[in-house]
Amino acid sequence: MKVVVDRDRCIGHGVCEAVSAELFVVGDDGTVQVLVDEISGETAALAALAVADCPSQALRIDED
Repeated sequence: MKVVVDRDRCIGHGVCEAVSAELFVVGDDGTVQVLVDEISGETAALAALAVADCPSQALRIDED
């Protein structure tokens, strides 16, 4: 599984980074960057929280 960012929707609130700084960082361009390629277990749970909390709904989890 991996986290996918819709860069057209991301406005850099940083909620995802607050949920898990190990998985996300807001870059200099103001959009989120995912710091890991694959998620599982605890990282998947944190990613799911970030997806649910994203105010612009710019994150999703791709199960492929």
